Amino acid sequence: MKIIVTSLFVENQERALTFYSKTLGFKIKHDVPAGEYRWITLVSPEDQEGTELLLEPNVHPAAKEYQKKIFADGIPATMFGVSDVHKEYERLKQLGVKFKTEPTNAGPVTIAVFDDTCGNLIQIAHNN
Repeated sequence: MKIIVTSLFVENQERALTFYSKTLGFKIKHDVPAGEYRWITLVSPEDQEGTELLLEPNVHPAAKEYQKKIFADGIPATMFGVSDVHKEYERLKQLGVKFKTEPTNAGPVTIAVFDDTCGNLIQIAHNN
């Protein structure tokens, strides 16, 4: 068994698609109508057959509540691996990304946390 799709609740699919593809650099795998919303998945450009990130509309009341509460408590919704958190932090800051946590050594990893503009905190990490 392996993970093939993981969902991330977003407030606005179009804004999320722009942020995750243009700012973060993920590649669009699927973007198809699904009722009044869309089935939008993205993949890492380094692993285009790997796990897909689904930009899931947060229209269900439980999804909205979950998203708001973990954001308010400073809990990242997900984590992405990068080769160098410091370099990625600088690259994303140049693109206007707002960080909640600057690069921080956390034992075996270095992490940083940013706001994805779609209702989530996202953590990036690399192994030390």
